Amino acid sequence: MKQKISKEYCVREKYVITIVSAALVIAIFAICHLFVLDKRADEKAIKVGFVYIGDESNPYTYNFIRSQKALESKLGENVEILVKENVAEGTEETPIRELLKEGCSIIFSTSYGYGETVKKIAAEYPDVQFCQATGANANEEPVQKNYHTFMGHIYQGRYVSGVVAGMKIQEMIQEGVISKEEAQVGYVAAFPYAEVISGYTAFILGVRSVVPSAKMIVKYTNTWSDYRIEKIVAEELIEKKCVVISQHSDTIGPAVACEESKTETKVYHVGYNQSMLEVAPTTSLVSTRINWTPYIVSAVNAVLDGDTIEDRVQGTVNGNDVGAGFAENWVQVLELNVTAVAEGTEEKVEQVKKQFKDDNFVVFKGDYMGVDPFDETDTYNLNQGYKENEKMSAPTFHYVLNNIIEVLPE
Repeated sequence: MKQKISKEYCVREKYVITIVSAALVIAIFAICHLFVLDKRADEKAIKVGFVYIGDESNPYTYNFIRSQKALESKLGENVEILVKENVAEGTEETPIRELLKEGCSIIFSTSYGYGETVKKIAAEYPDVQFCQATGANANEEPVQKNYHTFMGHIYQGRYVSGVVAGMKIQEMIQEGVISKEEAQVGYVAAFPYAEVISGYTAFILGVRSVVPSAKMIVKYTNTWSDYRIEKIVAEELIEKKCVVISQHSDTIGPAVACEESKTETKVYHVGYNQSMLEVAPTTSLVSTRINWTPYIVSAVNAVLDGDTIEDRVQGTVNGNDVGAGFAENWVQVLELNVTAVAEGTEEKVEQVKKQFKDDNFVVFKGDYMGVDPFDETDTYNLNQGYKENEKMSAPTFHYVLNNIIEVLPE
């Protein structure tokens, strides 16, 4: 005689089978995952090389060292780090070849001027990956599959820093400290390269988004990292009655100049690469920097797993070049000086960052005419807008805006 099977029993049996099946799938996935990890752990650690133009005392280089340490922390025994420090541009070939002799599988070169040499060497070593920070030649012929360029969309950080400065200037105007006609900022700039021009243009446009009357004075130092020269240039800009000083240079010189200024009107500072709060506690407003960690960690993971670097890195990919901004955490705004910034600055910063993350926000746009400083016939009308970093990670905007930017003679 057949037994009757209750409906509840059938449901319960199906439920048990489903749970067991799900558990088996999870177990199989976990075993496979552990197998991959064990396989990676069993393999000999790959050697990762870094070539630095400075050392830990240089803020630009220190940002890469921070990412190097993050790589070591994340990947542990899977990587062995080899470093060449204080490598001047033009002398990079020997240390790179030394890293190759030591067996590096991937090499990060971190100064723009290394690019030509690194690409040449990459052609000789097709099994080694070469990643050039701030470079612009990865997609130029001849293209080397193992040569890559990368850079954060730092104009985004410059613009947000400009908004912070603009809010402070607006507060000074409202309090009667200065008039709107005295809304003048100064910029200590290293060289008249597109990277620098793009940066200071984004900065002044950020300022003018809050204070439309603001103008800017720029002076070049013709050096990336000279404390004395940078401080002297900042002092000259202060003498010209600039009320905020920013910089695209690598030392604390401009920040110290602002903090030491004896002018009746306090002069504030906006920094780059590192927080300036320690050296300018009463005048530093904010700093911005590129966070190199997302690219470096993803690139090394790609090499470990035998993948193509551009398939593993999150960002805007153009051939063998990748760049990204706030959305991917490649660009960061550092700690605000809450004792110095204008009220509401923190909320405004988050609002503008969200624009970059959510929208196709075009910074280089407005009723401005830009002129190439090396070719007056090359002009650009910003009414049509200019999308920075659209085709490569290195900045390309190289036009000085008429009427609002004055470049002092050297």
